[in-house]
Amino acid sequence: MAGYLVNDERKVTSHRFFEMKERGEKISMLTAYDYTTASLLDKSGVDSILIGDSASNVMVGNKTTLPMTVEQMIYHARAVVNGVKRAFVVCDMPFGSYQTGVENGVQNAIRIMKESGCDALKIEGGVEIFDTVKRILDSGIPVVAHLGLTPQSINKFGTYAVRAKDKAEADKLMSDAIAMSEIGCCGITLEKIPAALAREVTKAVKCPTIGIGAGNGCDGQVLVYADMLGLTQDFSPRFIRRYADLKNIIIEAVGQYVGDVKAGSFPNEQESY
Repeated sequence: MAGYLVNDERKVTSHRFFEMKERGEKISMLTAYDYTTASLLDKSGVDSILIGDSASNVMVGNKTTLPMTVEQMIYHARAVVNGVKRAFVVCDMPFGSYQTGVENGVQNAIRIMKESGCDALKIEGGVEIFDTVKRILDSGIPVVAHLGLTPQSINKFGTYAVRAKDKAEADKLMSDAIAMSEIGCCGITLEKIPAALAREVTKAVKCPTIGIGAGNGCDGQVLVYADMLGLTQDFSPRFIRRYADLKNIIIEAVGQYVGDVKAGSFPNEQESY
């Protein structure tokens, strides 16, 4: 299958996010946590790359995203930024970096932007962190909000089940989304909520919505690259579509390498100096 042909090679910015929503062009986003992967994704035409705190799961093997630190996020974000020319690079603010107060949130936001070189930050939460988000925006930093299933609150939820199925939570999510859009966020991630609600939110807000497990009515979609490429296969919620089976390809290739080394056939004469 041929890859997607990028007709516009200009750098994707927060302004272009709004332009894409206005003309009905879907926004593609994937996660990345290192230079090599980010470079490949960028060359493939993805519009946006997220340095998610999901690095905690994918790169470290933790059960939740909570252990990630500001320093670790900066490390991964710097690596990604070095590999990207076109995509809009968004970095998660990790757990504990903004929940303790407005000043702490602003200081950490500025530090991440200065030391990573990314284009925007993603922050989980609604009106509860309104003042922090406003101050970060006022500091000149683009913000992508994150509503619905917010993994940093998993201990509060106690489950990764679909959020906002009841009217009260759905109404709050809608009001949170409108508030975040009106305050000036350049995007809103909607995670694991009913497709009908995500479609309504997308119509109600000015900024683009990026869905993950939120149906096809959002302005764009995001997946964890390791899930999409089949590197991880023990996690299979219905919203994941696997476009490759790299897990087994890698296992087979490494197995062949080990066999060649054991047999003494690698390196051969042509591969030696």
